Parts: sequence; C-alpha cells; structure tokens
Amino acid sequence: MLWKKGMLFCEISPLTYAISEQKEIARRHLKNAMSKEVIARSYYDGKLPAVIYRQSSHLIKRGKGIDPVLQQNKAENIRLACAEINGLIIRPGETFSFWLTVGPTTKQRGYKDGRVIINGKLISGIGGGLCNLSNTIHRVILHSPMEVTEFHSHSDALAPDEHGRVPFSAGTSVSYNYIDYRFKNTTSQHVQLLAWCEGDELFVELRSRKPFPCRYDISEEGHHFQKEGDKYYRVSKIYKDTYDKKTGKRLMHQLVLDNHSEVMFDPELIPKEQLWEE
Repeated sequence: MLWKKGMLFCEISPLTYAISEQKEIARRHLKNAMSKEVIARSYYDGKLPAVIYRQSSHLIKRGKGIDPVLQQNKAENIRLACAEINGLIIRPGETFSFWLTVGPTTKQRGYKDGRVIINGKLISGIGGGLCNLSNTIHRVILHSPMEVTEFHSHSDALAPDEHGRVPFSAGTSVSYNYIDYRFKNTTSQHVQLLAWCEGDELFVELRSRKPFPCRYDISEEGHHFQKEGDKYYRVSKIYKDTYDKKTGKRLMHQLVLDNHSEVMFDPELIPKEQLWEE
C-alpha cells in the first residue's frame, strides 16, 4: 500500500503496523516498570463463599461469514488464558491487569490464530479471540463495586445478536500488552476472580468473603442501528445502575459507554425494526 496524506504510519503496511506495535509494547513495559500500582499476584485453590456476580458467554459463534476454524482456535486461546486467571485473589488496594496475569500470547505457549481487529478490519492473528474473555470479565466487574481503571473499546457489533440484544455482549478490547483491561479493588475485603470453560461455554465469577450491601445492573437506552454514509453503526448509551439491597432504591445511574460501533458483519443481517433512518 502506498502512503496517502493523513495516513498513520501503522496503516501503511503490515510491516509498519508490526513496528508500531512493538514500539507500543516496549512503551507499556516501561510504564509498568515505573508504575506504583500493586498488581494482584496471589491465588487461592478454593472458592471464597459469596458470589458477587457470575456471567457466561458462548465460545463459538456460528453464522454467515464466520470462520469455524478461527472460532475453535479462539476457544482454545480462551481456555489457555483462563488457566492463568482462575482463582486469582485481588486484595484491597490491588489492581487486576489482564496482560500481567495472562502473559504473552505466543505460539510457544500454545496460542493459535483467532479473529483480531487491526486498523478497523477483522483478520486472523495469533492469540485472537481473547476480547471475548476480557469482555465477559468486564460485564462481571460492572456488576460489582470494583473500579475499572483501564478500559478500551472496539466494535460492539462483530456479529449478529444470537438470542436478542445483550448490552456489552462485545466491545472490550485487549491487545498484548499495551491495550490492557484493569480494575482496582477499592473495597475493604478480598475478592476472587474465577474463569473457566465447560464445553462451548465460558464462565466468569467474582467472589468475596461476605456479600456487599449493593447490587448492580446494566441498562441500555436508545439502542438501534443507523447508516452513516456507506457504513452502518450500532448506537446506544449503556449505564451502570447501583441499588441498595435493603431498600431497593437506585443510588446511581452512571454512563459507562456512549456506544457508536461500526457494524463488522453483513448489514443485511441487521433486524429491520432496529434500523433507524439517519
């Protein structure tokens, strides 16, 4: 590809993208080394007694234009990453880092080609598909008093909704190691993160020693698709709602994502009743 005015260096060719990525990886290593964040590192073989929230997600997506081999590879990649996360204890004041827990996604460690998004395009890449895991973790953390300290988003419209719309069914981006997902335990008790696979299902749980006084829900307003020029987008606002368990009173209605996601699947598969005029 020839350079065009306004084009970023990383967009010129696969080589320039790889150079840019290695620069960002090195920069993140330096930032991590200089950071004063205390990263969670300890594990517990058992399970803390109180379930704060649990979430499951399908590992395998099926449909028009979806490569079944890449889906199977994604499932294997997620199983490998879950083995590094399962049982992790996050003490008060500690931070969970996806990449400092999972580590490099290399062929030597068993990772395979899965779907990744590079320069706005879905392609195959080593370790692809781990955004499914980070997104499921994010959905769990949003249903807890944990504080999300680093979040990056990609398209929340990678494939058609299989069983109706679920807010944050996708959209949490991770890429080793500079695009991380992190949350901090700002509470006074230990919490435990569990992640495992059974068949074609991914499961994530957050547990604690005793229940917290509030419950948390995710709500979405104004969900629809719209065409902008030659492209289609999923548009909505997603909120985190905090409720007092005893009274049921809503204490907070917090915007967590102003969603404007490019549709990455065939627009013909968008439900007609969800497609709004510009």
